[in-house]
Amino acid sequence: MGRHSLPDGSAPERTGARSGARRRTLVLATGLVLAVAAGSVVALRGGLLPFGGPCDGPSARLDVAASPDIAPALEAVARQARRDATRTDGRCLDVRVTARAAHDLADAFGQRPVDPEFQVWIPDSSLWVDRVEAERGTPLTAAGAVASSPVVLGAVPTTAAALGWPRTTYTWTRLIRRATSGDAPRLGVADPARSAAGLLALARISAGDTKDTGNADEARTRTAATAKLLHQRIADGDGPALATLPRDGSRAERDNPRRNQALLLSEQAAYAHNTTAGGGPDLDLFYPRDGAARLDYPYTLVDEAAMSPEQARAASRFLTLLGESEGRRTLRGHGFRTENGAADPKVTGAAGGRAPQPYSASPADPPTGKELQALLGRWTVTVQNIRLTTVVDASPSMAGPVPGDGRSRMDLTRNSLLQALATFTPEDEIGLWRFATLLDGAKDYAELSPTDRLGDRVAGGGTHRDALTAAFGSLAPVPRGATGLYDTTLAAYRQARATYASGKLNALVVVTDGANDDAVGLGLDALVDKLKGLSDPGKPVPLIALAIGPAADTAALRHMVAPTGGSAQRVADPSQLHQALIKALMTAGGTRPR
Repeated sequence: MGRHSLPDGSAPERTGARSGARRRTLVLATGLVLAVAAGSVVALRGGLLPFGGPCDGPSARLDVAASPDIAPALEAVARQARRDATRTDGRCLDVRVTARAAHDLADAFGQRPVDPEFQVWIPDSSLWVDRVEAERGTPLTAAGAVASSPVVLGAVPTTAAALGWPRTTYTWTRLIRRATSGDAPRLGVADPARSAAGLLALARISAGDTKDTGNADEARTRTAATAKLLHQRIADGDGPALATLPRDGSRAERDNPRRNQALLLSEQAAYAHNTTAGGGPDLDLFYPRDGAARLDYPYTLVDEAAMSPEQARAASRFLTLLGESEGRRTLRGHGFRTENGAADPKVTGAAGGRAPQPYSASPADPPTGKELQALLGRWTVTVQNIRLTTVVDASPSMAGPVPGDGRSRMDLTRNSLLQALATFTPEDEIGLWRFATLLDGAKDYAELSPTDRLGDRVAGGGTHRDALTAAFGSLAPVPRGATGLYDTTLAAYRQARATYASGKLNALVVVTDGANDDAVGLGLDALVDKLKGLSDPGKPVPLIALAIGPAADTAALRHMVAPTGGSAQRVADPSQLHQALIKALMTAGGTRPR
């Protein structure tokens, strides 16, 4: 047991829905209440709702996927419901909880169609639900939050004392600067691409830098520098991050360079650490006075339209149980705050919070989905230097207008790729090809700019970035020709493999609006065989195919990228091509060998 005291069984009364709750949440909650009420009337008339008594008949099964941190609390509520013979539709409520990492399920639900094995999903943050919605994946409906936990900085006692805990309070900017400069402690964080706590902490750091500098470019530069420092101590997820803390108070553990002395993490994670026997030295928590980010644990229905009425009422019943006094007491006993974020001093004390740290302050406004997407993109291109060749379709069809916009596919593609270029650093290596058919003698492709370091100086003055910007600006459809997709892809992939740069994320990106129609070139099966022969897991070069326009052959593109470990996706709006590119690079960077 840690130094910090544990909460008692008292339960504060519900104070209302969390601020900023979505309108759809209220509509859904009302619908669920009406549904369960209607079912209850029918059940009561038929004598189907006996209260108490053993569960010896058929049960109402509900499968719930939950973030690993909250899954034990949910399972405890579900077990109590079985012991109490809690009923819905006259049947005993049988809730089965499965712990699943939120980023894994977000990836799965982002694909469509999907046949979900769960009716309810409770990730640690709404950002995962928003991401699935942005990708137009599996339909999700948030029915309210069941708990919350602020994201803070935790430090082992010696480090916390050196930082002035508990008397000294910091803004995010001052706290991170103090924790990453001079004789700073070893500060760890879970990968923002895999952890809501890591991403929300990075968002608060970015917001603090923006407020502190008043200049967007300077703020991005400062946040990027912090990201590079954090990346040196990164962990794959929240659990692995906690495992980097000292295992005991010995000097050997304290001085071990592989052990972190501080972490960016949730209050609940600190609570679990401090109240677990043998968990190592307790953590003391710093709550930034300009507002902590917050995990909000949304109760989310998975493909509500496909749920049976019985499943819908079971989902409503379980949500009700979590909001009742016993359910809330169970959640507090696992270190969670109520859904509106109100602090319980005993929970906070056990987690490592102490006045005058502002642990009762209102949380910061959550970042928008667009802000998080941009931040993740900057994280990807900042912490991983990239070698990337972009190959753009210049066949006549790229001159076609985009419905509802009036500009051509090539116009929007060119502008979007220029936006992507602006996110890369001087250390990144970027190049550009275009293709159609017979662009360079018998070749279907032509190199417009070599794949070189953006910060390098070039003949005639300026940098490679300047020259590449001009090359992107020159992209235009050719007046005649076809789409030599397969021959071009093979040639570009061969060059990418031959010029592989160790220590960087190497990738080849192909942008096309059509299908291969080069009558004298390679076929799809021949291309796939050759790519299989070229691929090397030890030196991965994922092929990323971005399909724009209704004629793009996405089935062929998926077949084409498979041997390389890459990805293919359709981009309905060419102006959003840069976002699709950054997301694909994030995926490639997250799955490549480390």
